[in-house]
Amino acid sequence: MKKICLFTGLISAAFFNAQIKFEKGYFVNNSEQRSEVLIKNLDWKNNPTEFEYKTEETSAETKKESIKNIQEFGIDNEQKYIRKTVMIDLSSDQLQSMSYEKKANFAEKTVFLKYVVEGKADLLYYENEDLERFFFSVNDSEVKQLIYKPYYIENSLIAYNEEYKKQILDNLNCGVDLTDVNKLNYKPKDLIKVFLKYNECSNSSAVNYNQNYEKRDLFNLTIRPGMNFSSFEMVNDYYSGSGNAKFDNKISFRIGLEAEIILPFNKNKWAVFAEPTYQYYKTEKQSVVYEGQPFETTSIRNIDYKSIEIPLGIRHYFFLNDKSKIFVNAAYVFDIEMGSNIRYDYNNLKIYSGNNFVFGVGFKYNDKFQVEFRTSTNRNLMQDYLNWTSKYQTSSVILGYTLF
Repeated sequence: MKKICLFTGLISAAFFNAQIKFEKGYFVNNSEQRSEVLIKNLDWKNNPTEFEYKTEETSAETKKESIKNIQEFGIDNEQKYIRKTVMIDLSSDQLQSMSYEKKANFAEKTVFLKYVVEGKADLLYYENEDLERFFFSVNDSEVKQLIYKPYYIENSLIAYNEEYKKQILDNLNCGVDLTDVNKLNYKPKDLIKVFLKYNECSNSSAVNYNQNYEKRDLFNLTIRPGMNFSSFEMVNDYYSGSGNAKFDNKISFRIGLEAEIILPFNKNKWAVFAEPTYQYYKTEKQSVVYEGQPFETTSIRNIDYKSIEIPLGIRHYFFLNDKSKIFVNAAYVFDIEMGSNIRYDYNNLKIYSGNNFVFGVGFKYNDKFQVEFRTSTNRNLMQDYLNWTSKYQTSSVILGYTLF
């Protein structure tokens, strides 16, 4: 209970101390009036319909604007959105909802489209949940969707409507040829190349808003040594008293190598990670068996438990400033024991470990150094035995150094 309270307190501190960043930006309202403001940069995954802003850095007051009142807004050449009423294909790309019709299922919607490339030929993007669509405009013409649609044909085979390739050939007629289009995927990286190529051929300066995302460090490899504070107890469901054993709390070494992938939205605040970790717990105790009976005796009971833990989890960062951040994470741990056993009186019991959850809170400095406090739920080390139940629990203090 004390561990849970401490963990809850640390998480609360992270939330209250995390800095909310408002960055230099602007918006243009329905009266064509441009306002220079500070916009709360959420690095939206789904295209927004509103945003928060304030007029001065020191101001505590924030305001909100919506798509009804705003034609355009942007953040320091990093992001730019424009309001457009467009025909958008609402067909699902998900296997369970995919249609048998090749034709796009268009509906009219007013949305904020995100600029990917801006120039003589504009490439724009819209995302909402599972819906991802690209749009284009050349010489300030009407914004239209680049059409790409997977659909079912006979025997649940999938075909693809790739009309976007013809649209690009017909409209980007400078520097872009059939060879470029034939190998073109409906992905940002591929589409950006052909739009930049066209703009260069047309002697038009172009802004690639995606280049900031391409430069992001989205993968980290971190070595993570630390100390485990572990306890273990086991209970025989048929023999009370002498059938129970509670082993001492022990401090042991652990070493892990964590691979972390930063998710490319929400200002790098979310990540997923995996951390193969070697850990061990070894101790013994002397116990009285059949206490108070004529055949009372003493016995040495010991546990030698070694394993590779593989936590797979999710992490959220709270930025304090440009160099410091707090993080919280949760993971499900797969445990692979390594020839471990328990000597219990005259029995040698093999360990069959189960899986469990871990929760952690930590601090990272300069994207290099980190420290984390982590606690776990109970893990059953005797899950293949009918008569035994056990509880192995660990709290850890972990240091980390990011290699790259």
